[in-house]
Amino acid sequence: MARVKSGKARLKRRKNILKDTKGYRWGRKSKLKLAKEAILHASRNAYRDRRNKKRDFRGLWQIKIGASAKELGVSYSQLIHNLKEKNITLDRKVLADLAENYPEIFKEIVENSK
Repeated sequence: MARVKSGKARLKRRKNILKDTKGYRWGRKSKLKLAKEAILHASRNAYRDRRNKKRDFRGLWQIKIGASAKELGVSYSQLIHNLKEKNITLDRKVLADLAENYPEIFKEIVENSK
């Protein structure tokens, strides 16, 4: 049986790994062993942070809604409670956008929820 040295496949693997590490610093962009490890760490962080991103944005929306609600004399928790009681189903992303870009509409929503 003939010996197979996997030349083309190995070069393709190497090329793809180095393509993924383009822009990294020092040897991690050009040395295969360092590039493999860099990809492992980067993909672990990316996986974790795709989930943390949702958490971070929800916190940001809560801050925006709370700040705008305080100007209108109602706390964030009171506003959310009133909206749930009145069955006004706007999520926090939409409320934050309204509070930031359309304050007059947000003011009407707050007044309707009281």
